[in-house]
Amino acid sequence: MTSPMPSSLEIAQRATLRPITEIAAAAGLEPDEVEQYGRYQAKVDLSVLERLADRPDAKLINVTAITPTPAGEGKTTTSVSLTQGLGAIGRKPVLCLREASLGPVFGVKGGAAGGGYAQVVPMESLNLHFTGDIHAITAANNLLAAMIDAHIHAGNELRIDPLSISWRRCLDMNDRNLRNVVTGLGGRAHGSPRETGFDITAASEVMALVAVARDLADLRERLGRITIGQTVDGEPVTAEQLRAAGSMAVLLKDAIKPNLVQTLEGQPAFVHCGPFANIAHGNNSLVADRVALKLGEYVVTESGFASDLGMEKFFDIVCRAGNLRPNAVVLVATVRALQHHGGGVEGGLAAIEAGSANLARHIANIRSFGLQAVVAVNKFPTDTQEELDLVRSLALQHGAYAAEVNTAFEDGGKGAAALAEAVVDAAEQPSDFRFLYPLEATIEEKIEAIATRVYGADGVELSPVAKRKAAELAAAGLGELPICMAKTHLSLSDDPKLLNAPTGFTVTVRDLRPYTGAGWIVALCGEMMTMPGLGKTPAAVGIDIDAEGRTVGLF
Repeated sequence: MTSPMPSSLEIAQRATLRPITEIAAAAGLEPDEVEQYGRYQAKVDLSVLERLADRPDAKLINVTAITPTPAGEGKTTTSVSLTQGLGAIGRKPVLCLREASLGPVFGVKGGAAGGGYAQVVPMESLNLHFTGDIHAITAANNLLAAMIDAHIHAGNELRIDPLSISWRRCLDMNDRNLRNVVTGLGGRAHGSPRETGFDITAASEVMALVAVARDLADLRERLGRITIGQTVDGEPVTAEQLRAAGSMAVLLKDAIKPNLVQTLEGQPAFVHCGPFANIAHGNNSLVADRVALKLGEYVVTESGFASDLGMEKFFDIVCRAGNLRPNAVVLVATVRALQHHGGGVEGGLAAIEAGSANLARHIANIRSFGLQAVVAVNKFPTDTQEELDLVRSLALQHGAYAAEVNTAFEDGGKGAAALAEAVVDAAEQPSDFRFLYPLEATIEEKIEAIATRVYGADGVELSPVAKRKAAELAAAGLGELPICMAKTHLSLSDDPKLLNAPTGFTVTVRDLRPYTGAGWIVALCGEMMTMPGLGKTPAAVGIDIDAEGRTVGLF
């Protein structure tokens, strides 16, 4: 009788890791470019970009997915397994992932290191405090908040209008009670009372800003450009004017360096920054991508959620900011996800057929950017061969360049070898990568392009507040910034209840927030919150330590 497969945590805890210095040397890093954080993780100095400036860039592969379901599709597992699969066929890959936020780890989503025999390790460190980047980002964000309030308390030399302050504090945890708060209570000695709130750190502008900064100097400049509110005369007030940007940069001077770890099969992996894709831009740091592109033959970089969120933002925001040119896209799909979108698992093959409309929409999104789509059918134990074959067939019918079943959760890199071969082939094909919209289009035109061409909406409707802000932003010279849509990840629309490939809907934008430091405008759609809450039974209730001091229950 076959013994049951160990849990992902057990696999990670039993793994024999190579010293990170060996991983770094094999990747082509010099010893003075590697700053160790213990035996198995390190930061990489950005001086490597100068040393390797003349080296050609690797092929860039983006990993995205169809519209998520509550069961999960295994996109990170697929990203890791593709990297291991490329290694298994003799290629030299480098993986780029986002850091895990403690909120989702202890909430619903769980860890962010992959699963089964397709993981990045050390898994526990990656999912918890890691190298402290997210804590540093939280501290820098809250330093600015404290300096705003201190400035007003000390006389308000800049004449900041307290009612205009848009800068909020942040915390790396799901906590709905902090969405709306009143600070400064207790009398004049304790500050000036005002309404404000907290965002989760992964949704903060500082997180977004660190993730797109090209280097430390660019980071310092972007911090200074952050807008925190307005004067009583309506003029913008920046972090530079508050003289906060320098101290914020000091807190972040190590956090800007990408973190190096490894897959279970020894390929180098950069895990750096963690912006959410349904609120922020949802991609790992630009510096991690840039370093990886100089070290490997293939760079596998994962975007959060589906093609309508993380992938679109990777292309229209990150690639534009970093002058990146992707070569192919891997689209993760599963039997049960297509059944979910097609009416339910009990629908069997008919539900897969119906749910393939969602798959078709995402393939079309990829092709609209001028790239080839390779569908990775992530296999689960309950899947039948007939179901897997049907998903592959439907993917090809809907325009995918290739479609391969991925069994790496159980089989490691060899289970993704066929997928890796297909990706190598797709990356060699001619591409016509293009952005969705020109920056000179109006704010409303850019939002409409995303909603109609990517989501499939009939149009957009801006609230009176959003219309007013669009006009104000354009008048302030910010109209040519790209757009970062904040909407539900559970639907191609802004309504989480509309599954599959909905039509006949309008996207509602309730507010616009200028992220002048990061360099884009956030469009808040529907009921999207920037601070999640814990559910009735969060993952935290099942996480503990055993009698020997080992972590249990972390997925």
